[in-house]
Amino acid sequence: MSQDLAQLVTSIAQRARAASFELATTPTATRNAALAKLAELLPASAEAILAANQKDLADAKANGLSTAQIDRLTLTPARLEQLAEGVRQVQALPDPLGEELEQTTRPNGLNLRKVRVPIGVIGIIYEARPNVTIDCAILTLKSGNAAVLRGGKESFHTNMALAAIIQQALAASGVPADAVQLIPTTDRAALNVLLKLDTLIHALIPRGGESLIRFVAENSRIPVIKHYNGVCFVYVDRAGDIAMAERIIVNAKCQRPGVCNAAEQLLLHAAIADEALPRLARALIAAKNVQLRCDAASQAILAKAGLPATAASEADYKTEFLDYILAVRVVGSLEEAITTINRDSSGHSEAIITADETAARRFFAAIDSSAVFWNASTRFNDGFEFGLGAEIGISTDRLHARGPVGLKELCSYKWLVTGNGQVRS
Repeated sequence: MSQDLAQLVTSIAQRARAASFELATTPTATRNAALAKLAELLPASAEAILAANQKDLADAKANGLSTAQIDRLTLTPARLEQLAEGVRQVQALPDPLGEELEQTTRPNGLNLRKVRVPIGVIGIIYEARPNVTIDCAILTLKSGNAAVLRGGKESFHTNMALAAIIQQALAASGVPADAVQLIPTTDRAALNVLLKLDTLIHALIPRGGESLIRFVAENSRIPVIKHYNGVCFVYVDRAGDIAMAERIIVNAKCQRPGVCNAAEQLLLHAAIADEALPRLARALIAAKNVQLRCDAASQAILAKAGLPATAASEADYKTEFLDYILAVRVVGSLEEAITTINRDSSGHSEAIITADETAARRFFAAIDSSAVFWNASTRFNDGFEFGLGAEIGISTDRLHARGPVGLKELCSYKWLVTGNGQVRS
């Protein structure tokens, strides 16, 4: 690794830290003005952005990226309009900074207030999703944090074009130019430098495949907000409404299979499996020709109904397929379902379908995941769907942030203590 590269990355982080002090006291109106300008510039700069995107798309096709990867990489005028609308939505959200979380007066007269403040400098490491450049910039800016962005090589030209637009918006509104910076290199060594800058960067958020997230978590000196994968379960309880189960499971599996909150695992209570499973299987096959990977009990039920089923391997029961594949098991009780989920899921999103409130409350209490649903699709574990306006990722960690990471999760807090001369005895 060259000394110049190490100096480049360190300098970016140092400038971000300096900008973070200024951002912490930048008025809401000024930060919102930067967002308004960015929303204006995105469609207005479509020609330059799309030209840069075409370079990345040409490289992606030459390098054999999959159709799904190329789709995530592609920008269009309509997608730029969607990005601009997302910026406007974040602009319209309440400013989280300064919100009073607690207030008390001690017996000695000291007044204590706990208020929301920025984390400081946040590093975001992501792969071939140029929309993340905008999403991360606007969320960190709105929450008063400086951002250091490190995008993937697949979207390098697009990210550089978007970063230039962000810089224009910052300059037009008087926000420090170093509030949002993109590391301008595809050299992997730059990431290794970034991961060690724990005196300058306060949190890292990796977005991408499991291998990227594990690399960041295992090599970083900086706290990481992460989720490795989304092995999400839907459990149909003995008191589950089968028509409702059909709607929910088809949505959770088929609406968008390549995302982390899509269902990958289906559990059915033995008391209703004979009736429910063939109906659910027909619906999944009709929707997207979903392949079912089954345990012996569910395979026997489907065979009796004349429906296709593949024998599952043990690995299938803990796999994030990100495809039209669903692992299926029959369980003997609610408690067996809970034990199975807590053992095999990734702690992301799990759902129970039941008319039994006692069973649902038990499921709520016992399942150890970032979001637990009763009679609703796992696809709702999303910042926008939760009313947060947007998110920077979904965390399966337990400290600081869990579930969708929105504006408030990008904040810390501090204590403001007011006295009238008190001293400690």
